[in-house]
Amino acid sequence: MSKLKFEDLKVWQRAVEYTSTIHELTQNFPKEEKFILTSQIKRAADSIALNIAEGSLGQTNPEFSKFLSYAIRSAAEVVTCLYIAKRRRLIQDDNFEELYEEAKSLIRMTQALRKSINR
Repeated sequence: MSKLKFEDLKVWQRAVEYTSTIHELTQNFPKEEKFILTSQIKRAADSIALNIAEGSLGQTNPEFSKFLSYAIRSAAEVVTCLYIAKRRRLIQDDNFEELYEEAKSLIRMTQALRKSINR
């Protein structure tokens, strides 16, 4: 079976892994957050990988760049959700730091990919 273009991208691979990590995190959130913060952070995390994949197939470089920008915005949304979760005492500082650093890394990787295709 041959791979699709995006499956070879390290940033996509890490973004998919990040969705699993965020999903595991939200398993410990209280039930009253199910349709609020849990839903929001999971959708934002999923959108990072989804936008990278969607933009990579059959798109021009400017179009791919636009989808990469969406992925970066989704990662920023995850970071904001992490801050909210921390303020609501739903996650510990060490867990926050780990997830925050991975989000920053995903943002940097996506920005570098966007820059490389815009040359």
